[in-house]
Amino acid sequence: MPKVTILVAAYNASAYLRCCLDSLLSQTLDDFQAICVDDASTDDTLSILREYQTRDHRIEVIHLSQNQGQAHARNIGLAQARGSYICMLDADDWFSPNALQEAVDAFNSQEDIDSVLFEVSLDDGEHAETYAMPQFQTLSGKEAFRLSLTWQIHGLYMVRANIHMQYPYDETCLLYSDDNTTRLHFLASRRVARCSGVYHYRQHAASSTHAVTVRRFDYLRANESMLKTLQKLHVTSDILIQYENHRWLNIIDVYMFYHVHGKSLSADDRRYGIRQLHQAWKSIHQELLTKKTICKLGYYPMPTWCLFRFEEWLYFTLRGLLGKNR
Repeated sequence: MPKVTILVAAYNASAYLRCCLDSLLSQTLDDFQAICVDDASTDDTLSILREYQTRDHRIEVIHLSQNQGQAHARNIGLAQARGSYICMLDADDWFSPNALQEAVDAFNSQEDIDSVLFEVSLDDGEHAETYAMPQFQTLSGKEAFRLSLTWQIHGLYMVRANIHMQYPYDETCLLYSDDNTTRLHFLASRRVARCSGVYHYRQHAASSTHAVTVRRFDYLRANESMLKTLQKLHVTSDILIQYENHRWLNIIDVYMFYHVHGKSLSADDRRYGIRQLHQAWKSIHQELLTKKTICKLGYYPMPTWCLFRFEEWLYFTLRGLLGKNR
């Protein structure tokens, strides 16, 4: 049984895939299984994966005939994972040579370590910047969950296989719902540590999570899915309160996206966006929102949907005017 399984979901990744795979074959830890899932690519991704598979038995390739997104592809790979620990590596990113070994060493340092964060280097091709996190050696799972809500700690880590199998990737929507999986892994962990192994995160000029697209509204669906999971798990009231306040702030943020970029979307996409915003607004447990969250214009939930929409229009219009006058 390999010590570590790495899940690599690849879709039209031929431009960067060799760098990713070379970083795996250069690891100082050689006891690993790399499951590479081609998510119905239309470029040379599959042929590159097959090439590396013939070179090294640790590279395993699965080909999907229909594109269903990263979460689904990773879950297909997860079902074949045999490692004691599991992590993911995006097909356009890469590991430092010692990344896997450093993470395993962190697990071995304390028996109650269930997740280990890599150091993250944000690389845009010309510059590299370290992802800044608070100073810590270990956190409780609950502390890590709280910090992940505002991404004071990132979501690039290795986790014990039993936790990952219990909480596979959330496939609610193509984007954003993998955040849910990260937070559930943290919450299920006794302790979360960090290591000096580096995950190199390649930053692109047009990230899918920041593009002007109707998929931005899926963030609301992903958040609601997470809330339902937390309720099923019967988490403590303080976790529910914190998550519901986090979800409310996300609704306001997505409404700002609609206000600013709505005219760039098609009529059908605008209607879809408003439906998602309305559903999210209705699903909020207003009694859990704190005074700190709702005490200013734009953030009060309002008794009716029409009043809430007017509040948002007024708030973001005034923000726009003030911004122009500066």
